[in-house]
Amino acid sequence: MQGGVDFLNCLDGDLSIKILMSLEDPADLVRLGVVSRSWRHFVITNGLCKNLCRRMFPQLSRLDCVNELIGTVKRHAEAGPSNFMEWEALEREHRVFAFLARGCLSFGLRDCISEAIIASSTDNYPEERIDNTLEPRDRVARRASYWSSKGQSNPEVPETLTYKLAADLCVITDINIRPFQAYFQFGYPIYSAKSVRFRTGHIKSSVDNLVDDSCQGSSDNKYAWTYTSQDFPMSQENRLQNFRLPEPVLCIGGILQVELLGRVQRQDMDGLFYICVSHVQVLGRPLSLGFNVQILEPSEKFVLEVLSYAEPTVPEQPSSVANLHAQIVNLLGGNVDVEYGYGWDMDDEDSDEDEEVDEE
Repeated sequence: MQGGVDFLNCLDGDLSIKILMSLEDPADLVRLGVVSRSWRHFVITNGLCKNLCRRMFPQLSRLDCVNELIGTVKRHAEAGPSNFMEWEALEREHRVFAFLARGCLSFGLRDCISEAIIASSTDNYPEERIDNTLEPRDRVARRASYWSSKGQSNPEVPETLTYKLAADLCVITDINIRPFQAYFQFGYPIYSAKSVRFRTGHIKSSVDNLVDDSCQGSSDNKYAWTYTSQDFPMSQENRLQNFRLPEPVLCIGGILQVELLGRVQRQDMDGLFYICVSHVQVLGRPLSLGFNVQILEPSEKFVLEVLSYAEPTVPEQPSSVANLHAQIVNLLGGNVDVEYGYGWDMDDEDSDEDEEVDEE
């Protein structure tokens, strides 16, 4: 470095790592890697991107290894470990985790639910099935649209709603839930839960069918859960209620379950407690076209596979995000021969305006 001092050469290696790992933004590590050849070598050999990702997402503790399932990779002679295969493995991990950190923080937010899988119970199937919770409106074609549990005399009996996400690898930030208000019953009761909790995980490899014909029943033995949130209190209000996770969660395996804990509303007709939900929305960043996940049974570890280093095509991005993308592309560009520019289908389903009923 001309006109300055390279502090990496002046400090003990462990101290340098401790200083650099105090960074919170992966863009800073990207910038470090392009300062000089020696700094890039230091970032790669010490796995700084990998360690930062693991700190950001504890769910990566189950990671077994990473693979690149893409085209030819350019190799450049670098000062590195004497074992060339070891250096290649370090470079590969650096590329994968740099791209993962980028995707987890900068890819566009969207609704991540792909389909409804199963509810722990359903009162009147199929009229009150879990699929209705994918519809933002609580009335469709002049009929109520909601899921309802079976009635219980014990208000502490919980219920669960299980969904498949848009990708096997998703970063989840928020879950929004709207309890259903029975506008057709006296007093317009709202059948909310007392509180909610969320779990993410994956399907066990031995499971063939996720749902039975009635889309209801116990399903806990079909899934391995890798994350469980805290309990969030739910209000007995007819609105889309936001539950923001304390930290973004990396869902590995593409399954999310909503646990509805406790019942507050008794139905006058039969004196039983019910929980009813009109809409569930999961906000996050699907990483489907960039990554794939292979679950290893019975250890429940997983292999992270990169399918492409191309960034998703999104509408106009803020300049700061565009700069971050450019920096990471520059970092990867010297080592990977890839073509950028594939797109995700970001189009939301059009609402059926002909069927919409105006609220009074």
